[in-house]
Amino acid sequence: MSDKADPNPYTLRPADGSAGDALRDVEVELSKRWPENKLEPSLDRIEALMDILGQPQRSFPSIHITGTNGKTSTARMIEQLLNTFELRSGRYTSPHVESVTERISLDGAPITPERFVEVYRDIEPYVRMVDAAQPVPMSFFEVLTGMAYAAFADAPVDVAVVEVGMGGSWDATNVIDAAVSVITPIGLDHTDKLGETTGEIAVEKSGIIKSGAVAVVAQQQLDAAQVILRRAVEVDATVAREGMEFGVIRRELAVGGQLVTLRGLGGAEYEDVFIPLHGEYQAQNAALALAAVEAFFGVGGARGGQLDVDKIRQGFAGVSSPGRLEVVRRSPTILLDAAHNPHGAQATVSALTESFGFTRLVGVIGTSGDKDVAGLLEAFEPILAEVVITQNSTHRAMDVDALAALAVDVFGEDRVQVEPRLDDAIAAAVTLAEEEGDLGGAGVLVTGSVITVGEARLLLGRK
Repeated sequence: MSDKADPNPYTLRPADGSAGDALRDVEVELSKRWPENKLEPSLDRIEALMDILGQPQRSFPSIHITGTNGKTSTARMIEQLLNTFELRSGRYTSPHVESVTERISLDGAPITPERFVEVYRDIEPYVRMVDAAQPVPMSFFEVLTGMAYAAFADAPVDVAVVEVGMGGSWDATNVIDAAVSVITPIGLDHTDKLGETTGEIAVEKSGIIKSGAVAVVAQQQLDAAQVILRRAVEVDATVAREGMEFGVIRRELAVGGQLVTLRGLGGAEYEDVFIPLHGEYQAQNAALALAAVEAFFGVGGARGGQLDVDKIRQGFAGVSSPGRLEVVRRSPTILLDAAHNPHGAQATVSALTESFGFTRLVGVIGTSGDKDVAGLLEAFEPILAEVVITQNSTHRAMDVDALAALAVDVFGEDRVQVEPRLDDAIAAAVTLAEEEGDLGGAGVLVTGSVITVGEARLLLGRK
């Protein structure tokens, strides 16, 4: 990165105090472990840790979520609904947007840095015991998963909402025995690890469906749907399918989001539900979340019944999903969206087209190197007047010059600008957007990676 003497309005906020120092020490220790994108497919290490810790993951019921896109938004919706029904919840999601503490939440809020450090130090000796006994030491994600289950058991929580890291069958989270499994739409991502077709990927993801569970399944490609149904039959699970047993009946745009009518598992309709998020896919995520919560409470299906409609409205009205078409600035409007694969980018484009009336939209794009970057750029090309190519600060970031070369192929040289530093890239995109003159019609979209969005969130002072 280049150093510049000129002041820049997009500067990182300083970290705070001793709690921040202790958290950074833990993050440094965790960073020395295998990262999330390096895998040795096995549950042996996490199972060994759970044995030593006394099986904390079995001390609470859980709802398990997998899929390609929409997992975190769906998890946050489920959590919000459970909290509205006065259940104490734990939520484990990944990756984080700004702070690693976001991955482990209690009652809708990330655990404090102090508690994160405390949980890590509590289980650290046992993690080292597993490291010494196994051919491969525990990974970053495996240790965090162990921390989450320990924190949930200690709280204790009434229910845990758990998002897989990757896949399902051999994902570290899959030591829970969830009564409800949720599968969001499956697309092509991590094809080098999960399979090259949606059907092959579904084999891994359907592995979270356990014997006797209820599987709440979003609309899928035919090959993926067949795999999921076959798995359900094998383990004697009940399947609830979007568009058949539940779904979105109606939706219309509203100020700050959308107003929907959802059909639950028992056929009852939940009318006038406001969701403060944009895009049809968020309405579909809401339908998944509602069905999952109904299944958890034993509502719907042959049993019939319906949850309290007012509580459902209250729960959805309080939902947020940071970094998912999130407006963080005005004049010009700056949006953050964590789309990082073509499937997610297509959903974002649809939502932008439907919910925003930009006459000029400039993209700031920084991706990871292990994604279908060309496909992502092609999905965004029709709606972006120009793009500023950049990179985030992690080792996974795609080299800015390599990304720029791909962008030139898709957008043409005249529509591509390169700014290696993210703060410079945002400033450059704002300048380009302001050329519109009418700032009401101008916008900036920061996208391409959860990490890029998280760093942009910090730069823009969003809390």
